[in-house]
Amino acid sequence: MIFAVKPFEIHDGDGIRTTVFFKGCPLRCKWCHNPESFSSRREVLYDAERCVSCLKCTALCAANTCVDGVHTFDRAACTACGACESVCPFGALEPIGRTPTPQALAEELLRDAIFMKSSGGGVTFSGGEPLLQVNYCVELAQILRREGIDLAVDTCAYVPQESIERILPYTGTFLFDVKAISPDVHRACTGVDNEQILANIRFADEQGIPMEIRYPYVPTYNDGEALAVAQFAATLKHLKVLRILPYHGYADRKYACLGMTYPTAALPSPDRFALESLASQMRVYVNTVVG
Repeated sequence: MIFAVKPFEIHDGDGIRTTVFFKGCPLRCKWCHNPESFSSRREVLYDAERCVSCLKCTALCAANTCVDGVHTFDRAACTACGACESVCPFGALEPIGRTPTPQALAEELLRDAIFMKSSGGGVTFSGGEPLLQVNYCVELAQILRREGIDLAVDTCAYVPQESIERILPYTGTFLFDVKAISPDVHRACTGVDNEQILANIRFADEQGIPMEIRYPYVPTYNDGEALAVAQFAATLKHLKVLRILPYHGYADRKYACLGMTYPTAALPSPDRFALESLASQMRVYVNTVVG
């Protein structure tokens, strides 16, 4: 189950890449900007600001009803069949999630193979957490390998070590998110412990796979973890870069479209000077810090 395929990405590994976003994630990061990745099931985004209450969708399913002439969307009754999208004139209803076969998705990805290869890029598996669907990932990775396409895997690493082992032979680079080193901070920010995450990163490093550590910098949540993350990254033998990902609050509308509240909507993004200062401090431990 995937929710997006984005070609010509330049921030998800080396070169020009096409990123595949998988649905389903074991973490619930307070600042996550992809809430549509939480559930592994197909679902519908309902944008109330686009709805004009034309009521065309109300004849199609029980999830769309009319109350005093105004359209209402009952998410609990929605089966994500997608019928409402076909009649909505302003795109207020959008099903998210599709299940192409690995071969069909590979054919879609390979349309841009010339750009990937000429730029030193490839395909990146992201999410959500792609390795929750490791059987699918391995099958797709095998096809891409036969076509000479480089693979990067962007993972939170909160998966069994076996999942890392299975995708590892096809992976050119791992992109590991490290939200915090302190177990208590990590649990408060994501809902889970980080023991398995750090163990999987060390395991991948032992296997000699190049990796990028990505530290999402979120003021008041994990900003006190920066130097500990840098110290951890300094122990990795195959680290390519330690990348700071500054928080942004652009996802509030997506949360609203899913009937959710964005926990960090009021949080300001860190300014450039704060990021430069943070990067300078982290470079004391790792000289490849990118802000």
